[in-house]
Amino acid sequence: MSQIVPIKSATLSEDIAQQLINAIVTGDIPQGSKISEPELAKQYGISRGPLREAIVKLEGLGLVTRTANVGARVIELNLADMLDTFTMREALEGMAARLAASRMPSAGVDSLYALLDKHQAFLDANQDEHYAQQGGNDDFHLRIIQASGNQKLIRLLSHELYAVIRMYRHHTADQRSDPRQALREHKAILDAIANQEGDLAELLMRRHISRACRLLQQAMEQSTHSTQ
Repeated sequence: MSQIVPIKSATLSEDIAQQLINAIVTGDIPQGSKISEPELAKQYGISRGPLREAIVKLEGLGLVTRTANVGARVIELNLADMLDTFTMREALEGMAARLAASRMPSAGVDSLYALLDKHQAFLDANQDEHYAQQGGNDDFHLRIIQASGNQKLIRLLSHELYAVIRMYRHHTADQRSDPRQALREHKAILDAIANQEGDLAELLMRRHISRACRLLQQAMEQSTHSTQ
């Protein structure tokens, strides 16, 4: 498992929730595994109260489910849920791109071009290894969502769906090909936003996510067949 970072912040439950989110997304805490409060409290060196608050947050993000007399478990990814999630994501992120085209300031556009240059350099230096796992400010999609300025969209995509989407992307990253195609699509979306072409930005974003969904579906189907 990845090295645990000591937690000393006043927002203890938030800190532990973020560490648990990262551990679930990356697979350090495997899909379907039971969440043991005593074990995690000991591992992170915290009391059970903040840990329980963190687990409640993970339930709200859809990463953990709780069953009576069984307790909390990490979700198991499945094709039907992925298709539902990405259908919703396609519509909402398309709308976010349309809004960003009219609301993103020039400094934000310049910053995103710099981010894509950074991603290009990463691919050049790492033999086209996927960069899809970058989160936070390094996540191209997240920054467009935030630039939409629509708080309901931001809440849905940056909080309620974001962790599960990251989990699907991480789970199948090694099985998806041609990260440079994704980068080309990102650049085309950003060009449309920079030119304030909202219709085009929405169309390109929806196509981009639809393509990602098809690739994820293929990867998940191949993974299922290989384990049978």
